[in-house]
Amino acid sequence: MAVNIRVVIVDDDALVRAGLRMILGGDPAIEIVGEAADGLDALDLIARVSPTVVLMDIRMPRLDGLETTKALTARGDHARVIVLTTFDTDELVLTALRHGAVGFLLKDTPPADLVDAVRRVAAGESTLSPSVTAQLIATVTSGTDGRRQRASSLLDRLTEREREVAVSVGHGLSNAEIAAQLFMGVATVKTHIGRVFAKLEATNRVQVARTVHDAGLTGE
Repeated sequence: MAVNIRVVIVDDDALVRAGLRMILGGDPAIEIVGEAADGLDALDLIARVSPTVVLMDIRMPRLDGLETTKALTARGDHARVIVLTTFDTDELVLTALRHGAVGFLLKDTPPADLVDAVRRVAAGESTLSPSVTAQLIATVTSGTDGRRQRASSLLDRLTEREREVAVSVGHGLSNAEIAAQLFMGVATVKTHIGRVFAKLEATNRVQVARTVHDAGLTGE
């Protein structure tokens, strides 16, 4: 398999970087193109090597992972950031997503799941640890009736098939899993997801999931 996913690892702990390099280096589709020990070095490195995915620690000296992610988003960098941390408070999750992260994983995520997360993010999806997803859902579903009404109004724009795809995204399924569940090709799923993004005024899968959960469709 040709190497097509370029990864930069950003963590101030050399042992963590070595562990991540070992885990990801075993996948023939992934190439580690650089490492940095803090956010300032990461910004320079990412500009030089143009990675597909960045694994970003939160707590680092000089410039932390949240501010580094925010800076990458502000300068229009195309690297897709997965935030890695040992803790998963609501505030950290929501701040990371607001700053442009497309994934949030705990450092104790099993190796196979970590590799899968990098592959999914490189393919344009978002990924969250199960415990993070539960917290995010709890946070976004505790809003007002106004939020529920707006979410329901947005979902009314979808066709029946698009609605099924949106609900599947809300349950955290990958494109391949949605294709298998709804008996359609992966390319068709991608087409439907593009339409769902447009109609729900979303820019990523996490926003779609928030709308689905706000509308109370988690049981579908």
